[in-house]
Amino acid sequence: MELNQTSPPPTSPVPETDGDNPCRVEVTDMAIDGVTLLICLCGLVGNGAVLWLLGCRIRRNPITVYVLNLAIADFTFLLFMVTSSLLYMMENVSCSAVMSLTYQRSFFLLSLFSYNMGLYLLSAISIERCVSILCPLWYRCRRPQRLSAMVCALLWALSITVIAAVTSLCLLHEHEHCQMALIIMYVLNFLIFAPPMVISKVILFIKVLCGSKRRQPKRLYIVIFLTVLFFLIFGVPLSIWNFLQQFGYTVMPSQVVFLFACINSSINPFTYFLVGSWRRHCSLVSLQVAFQRVFEETGVSTISS
Repeated sequence: MELNQTSPPPTSPVPETDGDNPCRVEVTDMAIDGVTLLICLCGLVGNGAVLWLLGCRIRRNPITVYVLNLAIADFTFLLFMVTSSLLYMMENVSCSAVMSLTYQRSFFLLSLFSYNMGLYLLSAISIERCVSILCPLWYRCRRPQRLSAMVCALLWALSITVIAAVTSLCLLHEHEHCQMALIIMYVLNFLIFAPPMVISKVILFIKVLCGSKRRQPKRLYIVIFLTVLFFLIFGVPLSIWNFLQQFGYTVMPSQVVFLFACINSSINPFTYFLVGSWRRHCSLVSLQVAFQRVFEETGVSTISS
C-alpha cells in the first residue's frame, strides 16, 4: 500500500539523506513538531479538566452529555498525536526508524477515529440546539430524556464501524481498496455530517439575531458557534488534505495540517472558560463557575452533590 494513502502524522517517517550527511534534520519541521506537541499537551490538560468538571462536578443536561463525549474524542485524538509526535521526534534525532510502517498506518487510522467522532458530535450538538429553537415546545415537553446518550452511543458505534472497515481494507488489502475506503469515509463526512452542522448553525445564528423575546442562554450559543467555527477553520483542512492525497495532490505540508487539527482539539476547553468567565468588567472566575455559566441553561445551580 502506498504511504500517501494513509499518511501518518506529522513528519516524514524516513530520515532524509543528503550526500555525506546521512541524517539531515529539518529545523523548521522540528520547530513545528515542537509547537504541535506543546499545543497537544495543553489540550490534554484542558480536555482533562472538561472531563473532570462535566463528569464529576456539574450535573449533566442534554448539551453537557454531547460536550463530555466531544472532550473524550478530542482527548483521545490529542493522546495519539502526542505519542506520534514524540516517536517521530525520536526518529529525527536518532536517525533510525522507531515505528514500522504498519504501526504508523494503524496509529494514523486510530487518530482518524477520534477525529471523525468529533465531527459527528459537533453535528449532533448543532442540530440539537437548532431543534430547541425551532420546536421549543416539543423540545421541553416531549423530547426523550436519554436522547443525548442514545445519540452519542450510536455515533460512537458508527465511528467504530467506519474506522474498522477502513482499517481492515488499508492494512489487509491492496491500496486500491484502501483508497476507495478512505474516499468513501471523507465523502460521508463532507456530505452527510458537515452540511447539517453548517445549516443548523446558520439557522441558529439567524434566529438568535432576530431576537426571540424569551431569554436565551446566549453564552451557550456563543460557545457552540465558536466551536463549529474553529472546527471549520482548523479541523476541516485535515479531511481536505487527506482527501486530496488520495488523488495525488498536496496543498500544504502535513506538519501544518496536523498542527491545525491539534489546535482544533485543544481550543474548546479554553473557549468554554473564556466565554463563561467574560463579563462587562472582564473579571475571571473559577473554572467550575465559568462552565456552569455556559452549560447550565437555567439560573438554578446544578452542582452535583
